[in-house]
Amino acid sequence: MAPSARPRTADVEEDEMAISQQPMTDEQRKSVALEYLKAFDNGGTTSTGGSILDLFADDAQVHFPKWGLATGKDAIGRMFGDVGATLERIVHDYANFNWIMTGTDTFACEGTSFGEHQDGEWRAGVTHAGRWCDVFEVRDFLIQRCFIYLDPDYAGLDTDRYPWLARDGRDPSVPFNLGLREAASASMDK
Repeated sequence: MAPSARPRTADVEEDEMAISQQPMTDEQRKSVALEYLKAFDNGGTTSTGGSILDLFADDAQVHFPKWGLATGKDAIGRMFGDVGATLERIVHDYANFNWIMTGTDTFACEGTSFGEHQDGEWRAGVTHAGRWCDVFEVRDFLIQRCFIYLDPDYAGLDTDRYPWLARDGRDPSVPFNLGLREAASASMDK
């Protein structure tokens, strides 16, 4: 027998296998991710009254910046508890999501949010926080993987390490919103 071949045993049950059992469309995958984001906004409760963790496979992985990688529902629950404990409220701007669908189990969603962190409020475009991108893997109507990409400094207090934020006496708590014309003008003024 080749080293990579695995013998089949009668005691392995079908539901223990990590092989996809139910085909899904992109719209179905997107609906699972949307339910997750709405549940996060609703304190971890889904639209049917279940737990946000019900949307995850038992061996799912979630990554959050400055927290790390959580594998399995218990670890994911701990991560969500840790992160959620710092948030008074969060609202994702569903109408403006940018879905990047691939026709496979893996896809991305880019969006904005606003809310209140224990250290202050945030709103995309007004403060530094609020823009994010999640990369999902959804199979068998469950989230297998969700890697969250965002700046976890929701209140925008970590500005001292970025000297360009206070350049020329500007308020470091306000993000740059320069267009091409402003950027060209600023570089010509120097």
